[in-house]
This record gives sequence, C-alpha cells and structure tokens, in this order.
Amino acid sequence: MIPILSHQENIDSNALSFLDALAATAFAGDIEKSYASRLAVATDNSVYQSLPQAVVLPKHQQDLVILTQLASQPEYQQVRFSPRGGGTGTNGQSLTQDIVVDLSRHMNKVLEVNVAEGWVRVQSGVIKDQLNDALRPHGFFFSPDLSTSNRATIGGMINTDASGQGSLKYGKTSDHVLALTSVLVDGTVLDSAPVSNEQAKQLAELQGSVGKIYRQVLSTCETMQQEIEQRFPKLNRFLTGYDLKHVYDAETGAVDLSRILCGSEGSLAFITEAKLNITPIPKYRALINVKYNSFESALRNAPFLVKANALSVETVDSKVLNLAKQDIVWHSVSDLIQDVPDKEMDGLNMVEYAEHDKDKQAEKIAALCQLLDSKIANEEDGIIGYQVCDDLAGLNRIYGMRKKAVGLLGAAKGRAKPVAFAEDTCVPPENLADFIMEFRALLDGKGLNYGMFGHVDAGVLHVRPALDMCDPLQEILMRDVSDKVVALTAKYKGLMWGEHGKGFRSEYGPAFFGNTLFNELRKIKSAFDPDNRVNPGKICTPYESDETLVSVDAVKRGFYDRQIPVQVRDSFTEVVDCNGNGLCFNYDASSPMCPSSKITQDRRHSPKGRAGLMREWLRQLVNNNVDIIQLEKELLAGKNDVSLVKRFANTWSKKRGQYDFSGEVMEAMEGCLACKACSSQCPIKVDVPTFRSRFMFLYYSRYQRSLKDYLVGYSELYTPLMAKAPGLFNVFLKQDWVQNIATKTTGMVDIPVLSQPTLARSLSGHSAMAFNMDKLAALSTAERDKTVLIVQDPFTSYYDADVVRDLVLLAEKLGFNPVILPFKPNGKPQHIKGFLRDFAKTAKTAAEFLNQIAQLNIPMIGTDPALVLCYRDEYNKALGDERGNFKVELFQEWLTPRLGDIKPMTKNKMSYYLFGHCTEKTNLPNSTSDWQKVFKAFGAELKEVSVGCCGMAGTYGHDAKQYENSKGIYSLSWQQELAKHEHSQCLATGYSCRSQVKRFEGEKLKHPVQALLSLI
Repeated sequence: MIPILSHQENIDSNALSFLDALAATAFAGDIEKSYASRLAVATDNSVYQSLPQAVVLPKHQQDLVILTQLASQPEYQQVRFSPRGGGTGTNGQSLTQDIVVDLSRHMNKVLEVNVAEGWVRVQSGVIKDQLNDALRPHGFFFSPDLSTSNRATIGGMINTDASGQGSLKYGKTSDHVLALTSVLVDGTVLDSAPVSNEQAKQLAELQGSVGKIYRQVLSTCETMQQEIEQRFPKLNRFLTGYDLKHVYDAETGAVDLSRILCGSEGSLAFITEAKLNITPIPKYRALINVKYNSFESALRNAPFLVKANALSVETVDSKVLNLAKQDIVWHSVSDLIQDVPDKEMDGLNMVEYAEHDKDKQAEKIAALCQLLDSKIANEEDGIIGYQVCDDLAGLNRIYGMRKKAVGLLGAAKGRAKPVAFAEDTCVPPENLADFIMEFRALLDGKGLNYGMFGHVDAGVLHVRPALDMCDPLQEILMRDVSDKVVALTAKYKGLMWGEHGKGFRSEYGPAFFGNTLFNELRKIKSAFDPDNRVNPGKICTPYESDETLVSVDAVKRGFYDRQIPVQVRDSFTEVVDCNGNGLCFNYDASSPMCPSSKITQDRRHSPKGRAGLMREWLRQLVNNNVDIIQLEKELLAGKNDVSLVKRFANTWSKKRGQYDFSGEVMEAMEGCLACKACSSQCPIKVDVPTFRSRFMFLYYSRYQRSLKDYLVGYSELYTPLMAKAPGLFNVFLKQDWVQNIATKTTGMVDIPVLSQPTLARSLSGHSAMAFNMDKLAALSTAERDKTVLIVQDPFTSYYDADVVRDLVLLAEKLGFNPVILPFKPNGKPQHIKGFLRDFAKTAKTAAEFLNQIAQLNIPMIGTDPALVLCYRDEYNKALGDERGNFKVELFQEWLTPRLGDIKPMTKNKMSYYLFGHCTEKTNLPNSTSDWQKVFKAFGAELKEVSVGCCGMAGTYGHDAKQYENSKGIYSLSWQQELAKHEHSQCLATGYSCRSQVKRFEGEKLKHPVQALLSLI
C-alpha cells in the first residue's frame, strides 16, 4: 500500500498570524491555507514554480481595503502580497512565496456599459471574452486581443499592458484605459484618470500616499524628459514597468497615473476596477490566408502585406501548422487552409481586413488578391497560393486554431518541450526577417528545436525553444540563450519582452533603462510601495531598498519534477507534461472543457490544478522511497494488498484528523466528472480521467472505499439481475423514503428506475433477440452486409430500453437485419472509480468476446458514446495488444458511409436540435456533421446546439456530495438552451444527458435514432 504523506510546506508564522487576524475581521472573501490550494497557484504558464503562503480571494473592493489596512499594522509589516488574475502569465508575473491575492473568483462583474459615450466599467477579474460577450449585443467590443482571451482577466491585461493580433490599429490595453480604481498597500483607494497639470500639482500637495505619488511622478517626468525619449523604443509594443513615456504629456503637463499602473505587473497596487473605451464591431471582416514555400518567405513578405492596408498580419511556421494538423482543432479549419497541390506549405500569413463599409472592404481585398495572383504567376516572394474567408464563423475557427497553437507547441513528443522564456521578442518590423534569421541561427547552433508564430505586422514573434527542464544542463542552457536573446534584440533596436511582460526577466531591466532612469522607476515604486510589499522583486525594488530583483535563475518546475524518476515521469506523461497554459480555465459555458473548474471557480478543480497536485504526490511518494510503478504492478496482480481491517483502521485515523496529502489530492479527484473533455480539448492532452483512475486505485490500497464506490463500480453486475424483476425494484425506487434512506446510507441521490417494459419484453419474439453465433457465421457475404450487431451497454439497455428497441426498428426499416448481442459488462464504471484490477479483467473478457464476434465481419454498433469510446481508449491503455482489433461504432459512424444505399426520403419541414455528449463531441470531432448528414438524408434538418457539460457525466450527478455542482453545471448552458426550443425537437445522444434533463425538466429527450424512426 502507499504510505501516509505527512509532508506539507509550513506557512510562515507571520503570515499565519495575519491570516487568522484577517479571518476575525469583516473580510467577506475566501482564505485558503491548504497545501493543495497553495500548489494550485504555485505555477502559471511559465517554467517557474513558487509556493505561496496562502491564497486570499476578496469578494469586493472593501475586502482589499480591510486586508491592506490590517497589513499596515506594525505587527504585520513583514507580510507581503502578489495580485493574481487568470494565472496565464508566461514569465511568472504572479508567482510568489508570499500571499497570493486572487481577484478572479469573485471580482468578475461587468458593472456598467455606456454605449452613448463608448465606455464600459468592469471589475478586474472579468475575463476578456466575458466582457466581449456582454458588449456584443450593443455592437461593441474591447479590441486588444490575445490568445488566452477565454481565461485572461482584464486586471491581468492591464498589469501586463497586453496586446496581440490587430495591435497596429487597436493598440495595447493601456490605449483603452480611461480610468482605474486601485487599492494601495496602506489601504488608500486611488482613483486615477487623466488630469491637467494644475490638478496634478494640487494632488501633489496632498498629505499621504496619493500626494507622494503625484509628487514623484511629476518630478521624474519633468526632469527626465530627454532621457525618457532616448531610452524608450519607438515600437508598437511597450516594455512593461513603468510607462514614463505616456504618463506625462510634455506639451500640456497633463498626467495620467493609469499609465503607470498599466504594465506594472501588480508591483504598485491592487487594481480593482477599470473604465475602458470600447470599439464598434466591424460589420465586414475577411481573412486572406497566404501560403508560402518557406517561413523566411512568409517573414520577408510581411511588409508587403502590411502596406496593403491590412488590419493585421499574423504568421505561423510549418512546425505549428503540422502540430495543428495532428490536433482535433484541424477538423474545424482544414477546408479553410487547404494544401496546395504539388507544393510544400512551410509558412502561412493570415491577413485580416475589417471595415464598416462593404465597398471599401471589397476594394481592399480585390486589390491584394490581384497583387497575390501576379506574384504567384511570376513565382515571386515564395507565395504558392491563398484562400479568402469572409465567413465570421470561419474566421473564428481559424483564429481558434492560431490561439491554440500556443499550447500545441507544448504537446511536442519527447522530454524536451517548447518553453516560454524568450517568446515575445519585438523589433521594428523592417528588421524582423533579419532578426529572426539570426535568432534561428542561434537556436540551431545550440541544437534546439522550436516553433514560431506571431504578429509580424508589429515585429513580434513567439519563439519557444524545446528544452528538458528536468535536465540541469538544459536549465543552464536556458540562461545562456536568454542572455544572448537580450543582446540580439538590443542589436536590432528591440525588446526581449515585447508582449508578455518581464516577470522573472526583471533582472534585465537596469541594463535596458540605464542606471539614471532605472533609479527613477525605483523612486516611483517607493512612492507606491515603500516597503516592497506588493509583488516584490518584479520590475524594480524601492529606491531605498537593498533587496534584489527576481532572476531567470529562480526555482523552476523542473527542480521538483526531476526528483521524480524518469520511468515514473514517462508513465505519467499526462501529468508532468502540463505546461500551465490554462485553457482548462475556459470561461465559455458552451465549451465542454472542465465543467468542475467552471462551477467551482477553484483552481484545484481543473486539469491544471489536478495535474499539479498529482506531480507533487508522485514526488512525495518517491521521497518516501516508494517505487510507484512496481507497487502498481503488484496491486494489479493482486499482491501487496492490505487487510480490510487495516484499511478501516487507516480510514478511521484519517477521519479523526490525521493529515495525509493524499487526502487533499483525492478531494480534487472526486470533483472531476471524468468527462474526458480535457483529453482532447487541452493542447497538451492532459488526460485527468486516466491518471485519476490510477490515483484512486493506489489510494484505496491504503484506505477503505465507501459503499457508493462499490454500487457504482459493480453496477453492471447487479443491474441485469434487477432487470429480471423491474416492477418490484421500481416500486421501492419510486418511494421518497427509499430514496432518502439510499442517500443517507450510500451517498447516492435520484437513483433511476429500471425500464418497463424491459428490452427483452418490448422485443419479445423479434428476430433481433435471437442471437446465434452459428447462424451468423453461416450468413453469406451479402447477408452479412445487411446485418448489424448491436452491442449493449448497461445504462441504455436497462434504464432506457426504448432507445435500443427503436434502434432495432430503425435498422429494420432501413433494410438491415439487426441482432442484439448478449450483454457483456463494459467496465467503464469500474474505471471511473479506480477499480483498475477488476476493470482489466472485465475489459479482457469483453474484448475476447467482441474479437470473436469481429471475425464474422459484421459491423457492430453501440448507442452510448461514453461506453463505445471506452472500447477505443481505456481498453487500449489497459490491454495494449491484447485488446485485439474489434471495432464498435456509434450509429452515425456506421450509417454515414451507407447513406448512398438508402432510398432518398421526401424533404419535410422538421427541424431538430442536437445536444451533444461531451465525450462524443470532444473525441469524435466529425460526430455532429455525421449526424447532420444522416438527418439530411432523412429529409430533415439537424442543428447543433452549442452546450457544455450537462452535469450528470455518468454517475457524478447521482453523488450526493456533487448534487449542487451537478445542478449548477446543468444551469450554465443546458438549461438556458433547452428553454429556447421545443423539447420534442431536442435530441441528446448520451444516456446521462437524457437522465439529467429528465431530472430537472421532468421530461426525457429523445435519442437521435428515435427522431429518425419517426421520420420514416
């Protein structure tokens, strides 16, 4: 069994005393001190790892005032803080060993939209896409763009002065900030907006922090104008911290303190609210995807495209394109970025036009296309072709691929992974091609692989060299490359940090600014934060301080990961490969990605959080001299197991308060719905259900399982027995008192009733029930082509038998001979609960049977996506080569290639709405289009409804502990979308989805095959 893991990094006594005092105040937010909560924010999208003392999550601005006022008391002067938003930084901006102040969980409201005056007021925890969703009905959007827009907060964008695609026209975040509200470390609320020179001087006469800040800013800007002009580069991008060039207008003397806060990386104050200007949404948008024979050709051709009056020019190299082609995302763009016959596409420039005038838009596009046609004809500039996309949905899909490219680079095979540390260099666009060629020579000289993409119109390229950060020599190489890139960008009159901020690269600041100007930055830091208590070490230290800046040599994730043996890391790649890109924090309720993260707003309950906890769990086991791979093998073989008495004793000790880090990991794992969306939606393919099952299997080698686990895990064994007398069991299951007792004794709620009539009774006497192996083997080839075998699953066959019956009738009406195979347990419930030894036995038995059936060369189909896909994924991982080659398809997969053999049906006016199953949508990207083809052949229309998870996910929704979360997840998208349509026209492929709708709406949705049957 696994040992008890009692190690947890202790909280500093000063911090602990402060947190206890904070809890005794009127502070209304959350205070999290658990080791798991701290680990969840110990990393971001950088290579660094820094464990904070605690996580504090204020509910409103007054909470921050309470926090900072308390921290101003003499006994808490040593306590320090770091603000945090989405945690998507690539350079460790929000990482700290102090207290994290996370504004994303509660302070995330759009407060006011003023269309007439063209501005919006938001709390700093609002996510960028969330803001645009609120503005879209008014015809406006917040224009600074970035690849992490579905999880990056406005506060984070302000603190890094974020920008991305379209910045030549739309500028940076700071160009759109009209006013800010911030809380200083002494509890003062600072309202900043442009003020005249006279007003600034009046404010400078005030006593206290505000007066001190204005005095310093005026002094620096009035005396250092020449130095500022000389030192600050004339680039579209800005270097974070601090924007002396724009905070002061040399001609009028006007001051805008918000400009100092923009790009300050949380080192000056806690930004709580922002007033932002908003931009009208262009009525006409188009994207021209220009294809090249080399990446260098794409780079050198960029100035030509910029001159064509484009909104933006984005570039992608062949490495990124090839990674995208191997990902699920390519299915959405393959028709929009087609290969050129007999040509190799090694570079791509995406040129966007956006206008309010249709004729002007058409004129610009036509002019560029004419020039491109000429260059292709003359074989100039390496251009081999182009495609125009003027469909908004198509544009969004292409940009979705481009945004996902950031994470796709991290999915590279092998131990060396592309990492962010020199990924946002910026040089004048006219120098970009030469700069990149020299940059590539540097990386090639070090033998490094890398991918490149970015904003060539602004001179910004994202370059991520592949390094194995578990190798200490590679960590030294990172420093070497980092130093050389700083020198290279200086040579080409650019910046190393052109877009993603400084963070741990702050050590390069003094050399860039020069001592004179850097000391002025330090004086400004002193005015805001004299004791270096807000994100200390980032950007600069206070003028009077002798503390040092953070360094690129700071402790990295690799330091901890390398403590895990290579063979363990290789066995748990879906854990250690997580690079913290944070796509699992996706704000969009219609996205299936991690419903538990959406509903809890708790970073522990996300794939990134769970992967981080699992990494630490593996590390602690190794440090306790546990050979986890050997232990797992022994347990799978039935060896090294402990007695029931010992497991009960361990469980009793844990309940009485004995600390075990494994318990914190289990809490996060139990919150997972095992929907498998992360296994395909995450660009790194962080597959939580897989390592969750392995963890549970090992965890329960020490502790005793609950009755609930056994009821779920072995449901496939007792359900067929119950189905022999469904009336008897249903009489009891329909009684509230029985359900209440079940909840109290088993922890299960809303236990479903069995189907009546049963499948056997509803098809009594039907040939589909007469399975006979010998008769099937005797069929001719023609007869086999017209036969289809139906693989049963426990949920549909025994709880939703009408679906299987209607599938049989539908297949029959289509001219096929359906035959229902004998029920064989699939094992999915066992896998979900971590009964891996039993799952392997179940899978082997089922695989042997299905391989025997497969020799008949008769197609096999199943009804439930989760169970059918289990044969393809979990079976492969558990059985390897022993799985065999049997193939079980879903109905639409089987029928789509046979539609040509079906007699066309009369077109009718029926329209249906498909509510897809999470696992099906994310693991079978063609599923929806296949269903639509089938319905079209039946003369009907099928529209996809964009929804996330329904919240049931097998048995998750029946777990009493998860009931409220299950209900909340359902309300995020399913409840809202169902309210828009007649339920009789809404279809759901998943049994669990139909069960959830029945539970909360009181009526059951049809399976698509049932709708098809009604059309014949």
